[in-house]
Amino acid sequence: MGDQKPILYSYYRSSCSWRVRTALNLKGIKYETRPVNLLKEEQDIPEYENLNPLKMVPTLIIDGQILTQSVAILEYLEETRPEPALLPKNPIDKAKVRAIVQSIVSDIQPVQNLRVLKHSGQGSNWGNHWITLGFRAIEKQFKETAGVYCFGDSITLADLCLVPQVYNANRFEVDLTEFPIIRRIEAQLNELQAFRDAHPSNQIDCPTDS
Repeated sequence: MGDQKPILYSYYRSSCSWRVRTALNLKGIKYETRPVNLLKEEQDIPEYENLNPLKMVPTLIIDGQILTQSVAILEYLEETRPEPALLPKNPIDKAKVRAIVQSIVSDIQPVQNLRVLKHSGQGSNWGNHWITLGFRAIEKQFKETAGVYCFGDSITLADLCLVPQVYNANRFEVDLTEFPIIRRIEAQLNELQAFRDAHPSNQIDCPTDS
């Protein structure tokens, strides 16, 4: 592995950045944060576009490589820094965890993120609708998979994706009373130091009035 400290280009409230921050914390990887303010469209400046042509966050520079897309980064960290493990060893269990991950990162989060809302002209009702619909499916999944956490009693990549999505659900004023398993898991995860340290309020670019 490279000796240089990894650099994470991040926005404090970005779900995708948040997932990666949590993984880095859980695996004890010290890193430098370089904020990219999405509201000021700093992702569009040429210097950042050269790092990430999609002009999105996060971007992680690690082991002399530039990595983009949060799930790809999570998988890389899992393969290169396997302890603590964030995926089960059994292939079927691993596939089930990845299914939860994709339910959040592919089916829910993209349709309620900032650039989609700005382009579509949609407001909070749009985000509320899609999060509620997705959470109804995930709550059913959790009836089969959940233990202490999303999948059994060990933290997995699914947990890293769930916490930011619950945060977004609260921002979009989703009624979470119909999702008791989701609420229980999220509350337990937020008691853990690695998750607390990754929270938007604890990031260097979090506005003081946030």
